[in-house]
Amino acid sequence: MLDYHLHLWPHGEGPVEPALEQVAAYCERAAAAGVTEVALTEHLFRFRQADALLGGWWAEEPDPLLRAQMASYWQTHQGADLDRYVEVALAARESGLPVVIGLEVDYYRGSMDRVAALLAGYPFDVLLGSIHWLGAWMFDDVGDPVAQAAWERWGVEQAWSAYTEALCELAETRTCDVLAHPDLAKVAGHRPARPTEHYDRMAEVAARTGMAAEVSSAGLRKPVCEVYPAPELLSRFAAAGVPVTTASDAHRLADVADRAAVLRQMVTASGYRSLATYRARRRGQLVLEPSAGEVERS
Repeated sequence: MLDYHLHLWPHGEGPVEPALEQVAAYCERAAAAGVTEVALTEHLFRFRQADALLGGWWAEEPDPLLRAQMASYWQTHQGADLDRYVEVALAARESGLPVVIGLEVDYYRGSMDRVAALLAGYPFDVLLGSIHWLGAWMFDDVGDPVAQAAWERWGVEQAWSAYTEALCELAETRTCDVLAHPDLAKVAGHRPARPTEHYDRMAEVAARTGMAAEVSSAGLRKPVCEVYPAPELLSRFAAAGVPVTTASDAHRLADVADRAAVLRQMVTASGYRSLATYRARRRGQLVLEPSAGEVERS
């Protein structure tokens, strides 16, 4: 199994110096859960290089509360050095740890060419593409009253339409390799009346652009209490030939490889017999050997 979505720093805290010891502890915990390879995928927006390139992008947000909230959030999470992060990840791999080097990259409409140019200068193995905000609305901040009040103003249908459109636009840029938590819009339990319309678009664009999709246990730790993606969306990815990775989206040691066995059961039940792996942005595969129970059923 894989855990292809790991963060070094918790939400709500500024970054600290990355440490080889922390990466080693992540790998040890992952191995204990049967995970053979991990990807370090810190948020791009945490790094000073991203701030220099993108800082202030929220200025066009018409809602002053959302605009101020995003400015504060960005500043709180800022300050890490991308060069140092990559150095530590490379050192971890050179020491023999089963690490691939990546980032989680949000969608910046109209700026993804500049993002791609910045990232091309680094030896990344895998880039996750994410939608965490619509305009400057951080729709997935389930504990924040400003973010949650925006759900009332947008409405579930409009929010899902905007989310799906943004995800498709991100995929079309081909900046990233994997769609992270592809149905994140459900995080607080808000679901559209006809979700399959959104699922069909997501599966089609992933297949056409050559992106993989992430199967993540993070949703089980959120109010929605469901894996990303929903079973109906995962079945559409499988039918469209979209490869998948598996992930915990951990921001702390305790969540590394969270419920890896559950994810394995989901992907194999959907017909997958391998997971997508990455080296230098090129996709390979990890064959999922049948477990004892699966052999007995075959």
